[in-house]
Amino acid sequence: MKEKCNGVDIVIRHVQRDDVERLLHFMNVLSIEQTYILFQGEQMSLEEESRYVEGFINKAENHMAVKLLVFHGEEFIGLADIITKERAENHVGTFGIIIAKEWRGKGIGHFLMEKAIEEAKKNIVELHIITLGVFSNNPVAKKMYEKMGFKEFGLLPGGIKYKGGLVDHIYMYKKI
Repeated sequence: MKEKCNGVDIVIRHVQRDDVERLLHFMNVLSIEQTYILFQGEQMSLEEESRYVEGFINKAENHMAVKLLVFHGEEFIGLADIITKERAENHVGTFGIIIAKEWRGKGIGHFLMEKAIEEAKKNIVELHIITLGVFSNNPVAKKMYEKMGFKEFGLLPGGIKYKGGLVDHIYMYKKI
């Protein structure tokens, strides 16, 4: 999908099997950055990333997941995904988003989040609730989630390891 976001031309598309190396590089760079993601310096191998992407695509093909990638020209600048839980919780999806450092604060995350939720509504039949976790020391992300209609439902004190310390993990949800 060719889109325009705040004057920037972007392309948003579903993940493909040949995206493995691109995703591996992206995640490993962000892990070293120790941004607000669960990876805090760890490096994934090509084999691990290949298994992850294959599993995700299988879930998407079975209407249990959506993963969108966003590009500016040839540059891979972010991703967002929603993956459902299993069995009695298969109506609950978990949301995640990552935007490259130089593209943060430009509205692309908000735009991508909207698109991911739209795609999930179309493709994940059982989806009724989306949850997410946010680091308590990331008020920009929390504010964006609140603007998108997410509400806080819990907090785990010290639930996230972040740059050698612990921060609270805030849990949010949205009914769709």
